[in-house]
Amino acid sequence: MRKNIKLTAFAATSAALALGLTACGSSSDPSSTKADGGKADESKPLVIAASPSPHADILNFVKDKLAAKEGLKLEVKEFTDYVLPNTATEQGQVDANYFQHKPYLDDFNKKNGTHIVPVVNVHLEPLGLYSKKVKALADIKAGQTVAVPNDTTNEGRALQLLAANNLITLKEGVGTGAKLSDITDKKGLEFKELEAATVPRALNDVDAAVINGNYALEAKLSPAKDALVLEKAEGNPYANFLAVKAGNEKDPRIEKLAKLLGSDEVKKFIEDKYQGSVIPAFGAPKS
Repeated sequence: MRKNIKLTAFAATSAALALGLTACGSSSDPSSTKADGGKADESKPLVIAASPSPHADILNFVKDKLAAKEGLKLEVKEFTDYVLPNTATEQGQVDANYFQHKPYLDDFNKKNGTHIVPVVNVHLEPLGLYSKKVKALADIKAGQTVAVPNDTTNEGRALQLLAANNLITLKEGVGTGAKLSDITDKKGLEFKELEAATVPRALNDVDAAVINGNYALEAKLSPAKDALVLEKAEGNPYANFLAVKAGNEKDPRIEKLAKLLGSDEVKKFIEDKYQGSVIPAFGAPKS
């Protein structure tokens, strides 16, 4: 995310959006009613907050190749942190966002009193374990240090990945909310908690690191090729989705975008561009 470098710029962007964007329009279509009681203006661009890769890349493919045939104007705003996209969506500075999975959103809404809801799943970014110091999972030994994301949902996800590959043992039934204190056997490993966006930059300083898929891509890592191990796709609850403020799900522009994001063209784009590092995961998010 490079949050410490770009936060000021994005705060400025957020302020500019607050001045320059409107969440209401003048459409007479009752189905266009927005969360604030106004109407969505279908002639205006749909503004989406997104992480740079792969989210913005996928949205820009839709914008450049598919949106015109649906009469959809799309504007993509890139954010490099995991907070501003949701707060900007809640405040109406953007119309929707595309950067997160359901466990993260549930935790965010609970902690911040926001009302963001998922619309449609688009893709999965398998979380991976990476290293510049060892070549294989079996080479990770007692005394070595592993970096993990420090936010609630991604740390739990990282620890589950490590446990699934016998690098640690967790308390029985701890689930995706696992914390370092839930480790019953570290097997001699040390752990370093870091903001998710900064974990790739720590690869030279630790023996291994669990990195989110989008940050791996931004760091020019190929999850399918470079990871010592990746999450399994089957039954994975971490699909990334298009999200809006509750009440805006029926905005016709959102419905058009949701349809395009689940299209065969987007599926082929994801498969061709990311070669297994990002996986299509279309469908309605699980509650």
